[in-house]
Amino acid sequence: MIKYNLNKEKLEVRLSGELDVNEAIDLRKELLEYINQGHNKIVVNVEELNNIDSTGLGVLVTANKLARNREGNVYIEGLKGYVKKIFQLTRLDRVFQIGHD
Repeated sequence: MIKYNLNKEKLEVRLSGELDVNEAIDLRKELLEYINQGHNKIVVNVEELNNIDSTGLGVLVTANKLARNREGNVYIEGLKGYVKKIFQLTRLDRVFQIGHD
């Protein structure tokens, strides 16, 4: 499940359950729309996410690249368990800012 909360400072995205190819397609579409509207500070909370596949990781990497091109960033919050291991094994924990200010 994907939930969005937009405020003046940032877009908060809360992921739960599994981020598979079907969910990732929806996430990609929404994130690209928000970024194109100028919302380039994105906080993705994965605390309740149980699994993420390569498509989901790819969507987050693409969003991060686009946000950075617009002087923004994608921050990852709540890494734990299996999802944390995936980020570490793929070294994406070095690509993303973990947590936010």
